[in-house]
Amino acid sequence: YEYAGPVIERMTMEERLTLCNMSIEGGARFGYVNPDQVTFDYLRGRPYAPQGAAFDRAVTWWKSMASDPDASYEDVKRLDGAAIAPMVTWGINPGQSVGVDERIPTAESVPEQERPTHREALAHMGFEAGQPIAGAKIDVVFIGSCTNSRLSDLQVAAQVAKGNRVAKSVRAIVVPGSQQVSKAAEAEGLPEIFRAAGFEWRKAGCSMCLGMNDDKLRGREMSASTSNRNFIGRQGSPTGRTLLMSPAMAAAAAVTGAVTDVRQILASGR
Repeated sequence: YEYAGPVIERMTMEERLTLCNMSIEGGARFGYVNPDQVTFDYLRGRPYAPQGAAFDRAVTWWKSMASDPDASYEDVKRLDGAAIAPMVTWGINPGQSVGVDERIPTAESVPEQERPTHREALAHMGFEAGQPIAGAKIDVVFIGSCTNSRLSDLQVAAQVAKGNRVAKSVRAIVVPGSQQVSKAAEAEGLPEIFRAAGFEWRKAGCSMCLGMNDDKLRGREMSASTSNRNFIGRQGSPTGRTLLMSPAMAAAAAVTGAVTDVRQILASGR
C-alpha cells in the first residue's frame, strides 16, 4: 500500500511508521509513504544515517524513489480523514473494528464469507451485534508494543493521564518500545506522570503485546491494548479478550474503566 494525501503529509514520521506497520493486516506485504522533508528531517543526524555530504547525496537518491505525480495504480481508495473517529476493535482480528461512536455490526451487514468469523468473534468477546462499543468495561490497559509505544505515543497518553487516576477496577501498565524511548520519556518526566495517575511504568520490551513473562491476561479479562493484534490467546489467556485502540484511547479507558471517546476527555480538560 502507498499512503498519500494531505493527512499523510502532515503526519509525523512516527505516525507514518504506525500506519505502515499495520498494512499487513489489510493484506499488503508492506506500507509505503513517499520520502519527503519529514523523512529527511527525521533521519538527519541519527547514528546509522549517512553524515555530511553523504547525507545530501542520499537525500537526492531518496527523492528519486518517490512515485511520479502521474503514476498509475491498480486501485485507489480515498478516505476523508476528518470523518474518521477514534477506532476500536470489537472482535478477534484487527479488521473487526468500529469507530468509538459506532455500534458492533450485525451479521447481515458484513460479507457472507466473513459471517462465520463474525459469529465466532461475538461468542468469544461476549458482545451482542448492534451494541455500542463505547461503555464496554475494561479490566486491563496495556500501552506498549512496537506499534504504539514511541515517545510521541507516550506523550499523548500522558496528556490524557495527567490529573486523572486509573479506575479502581483497572490495572494499567506502560511499556516503552525501546531503551532509547524509555530514556527520552524519563528525561521528560513522563514516568512520574503515569505513576501519579496509577499506571505501572515498566522497562522496555514486548510485555503484554504477546503475553510475555507474567504480563498476561487472566481468565476472561478485557484488555484495552495499543498492540497490533487481537487474536484469541494473543495476550496470554485463551479466554482473554483484547480491544485494540490508540495510546490516547487506551489512557482514556484506564481512567474511566470503559471504552471512552478520548475526545470528550481532551475537550473537557479533565
